[in-house]
Amino acid sequence: MGKDIVTGARVEVKVELDGSPQQIWDLITDVTRIGEWSPECCDGWWVDTTPPLPRLGALFEGHNRYPGGFEATVPCVVTEASPPSAFAWVVLDPDGLVERPGSIWSYQLSPSSTTGRTVVNHRFEHGPGTTGVRRATNEHPEHAQQIVDSRLDELRRNMTDTIDAMGRDVAR
Repeated sequence: MGKDIVTGARVEVKVELDGSPQQIWDLITDVTRIGEWSPECCDGWWVDTTPPLPRLGALFEGHNRYPGGFEATVPCVVTEASPPSAFAWVVLDPDGLVERPGSIWSYQLSPSSTTGRTVVNHRFEHGPGTTGVRRATNEHPEHAQQIVDSRLDELRRNMTDTIDAMGRDVAR
């Protein structure tokens, strides 16, 4: 087996939105509304319903639709919940190990010192766990870099579209 080009592959987008960090925090942490904004994650729900939510260690699931008709429900664990500045979670791989996530997601929110808006920094990183991208690169090692690059480009677009849609929601 060749070099692992999946683990550590990442995308980061930074967007400024109208609204306070608290307003944006309220949106990004409401996993039940993600389907309203995301082109990929069409539904989300809290598995762990013990208040307060979100909180460190809370479990939620997201249901994703990918091009080509593939769908998956993914279990997630909150790894950071610091209102109104940071929210992060891992997507567990099929073995369910937090230490070996399929992916790592985070939002960092900060007020812009020049515009009065909120800077939203959204980050995705492939973990060492099993994912569709990992399976695809293992099955087609000759196209591994193209597979990873294509997925990262898709994630960059989807992440940007999601944040932009949240921004339109705040503006209403």
